[in-house]
Amino acid sequence: MLTKIDLCTMALLKLGEAPIQSLTDDSASAKLSRTLFEPVVDALLSIHPWRFATQIIELNKNTDGNFLIPSNVLRILKTDGRIIGNRVLSDSETVSVVGVVRTAPENFPGYFVSLVATRLAMEFCIPLTGDQSVFRTLVALYETELQTAKYIDSTTTVGDAIGDFSLINARF
Repeated sequence: MLTKIDLCTMALLKLGEAPIQSLTDDSASAKLSRTLFEPVVDALLSIHPWRFATQIIELNKNTDGNFLIPSNVLRILKTDGRIIGNRVLSDSETVSVVGVVRTAPENFPGYFVSLVATRLAMEFCIPLTGDQSVFRTLVALYETELQTAKYIDSTTTVGDAIGDFSLINARF
C-alpha cells in the first residue's frame, strides 16, 4: 500500500537525496514533505478530471436551504444547480454533483504516482539542492508525464458503441 512517505521518498530519490522515515522528522526533507504534500497533490488532482478521483455525490439541503459542497471535493465538474462559494443553489430537494475528490495515495494509479513524485521533486529541488539545471530537467519531465498521464486517464475506458445510425447502416 502506497503512503505519503513513499511518494515523498520517491521524490527525494529523484533528487539524489536520502529517503525519509517519517513526516515528523526534524530534517529539511521531512519538513518540506509534510508542508508541501497535501497542497501539491490537491493541485494535481484539481487540474484534470481524473477518472480515478471522480465521483457522483448526492447532496441534501442544509438548514440554510442550500447544498454544502463537502470539503473533500476539490473541483465540481457538473451540477444541476448554481455554485456560489462552497454551496450549490437549487430549488430541488436533492442535488447531484460530479466532482473530483481528494483521494488517498493507495488509490493512485501508477501513472499518477509517477506524476506526483516528479511534481514533489520539482517543489523540493530548489530548497534542498539549489540546482537550477536539475529543476529545469524536472520541469520538462513533469510536463511530459502530465501529458502522458492525462492521455492514459482519458483513454482508460472504452467509448459507447454507436447505435442505429443511418449513415453507418447505409455502408452495409
